[in-house]
Amino acid sequence: MQPGPGLGGKNREHKLVLNSRKVLEITGVKHVESFDSEEFLLETEMGFLSIRGHNLQMINLDVDEGQVSIKGRIDDLVYLDQHDGEKSKGLFGKLFK
Repeated sequence: MQPGPGLGGKNREHKLVLNSRKVLEITGVKHVESFDSEEFLLETEMGFLSIRGHNLQMINLDVDEGQVSIKGRIDDLVYLDQHDGEKSKGLFGKLFK
């Protein structure tokens, strides 16, 4: 089963390519929720993805294709699953424990 439509109504494959923990390329991105030099929060075709590290910078953003590239030192990639009945507020609560 393929993922549902993302931005622009296209079906997108979600893929992560991490090169030497320095450059991360992501496809299937629906929305960039927030980002700074230590953490990115992305909504992807497979759920919310938190990327943590140091000196993180967005080097490419293609909204039409749902692609994001990030450089810096990547320390942590975590998918944040929501449980049934849990609101988005709970999702951000998990991030800022």
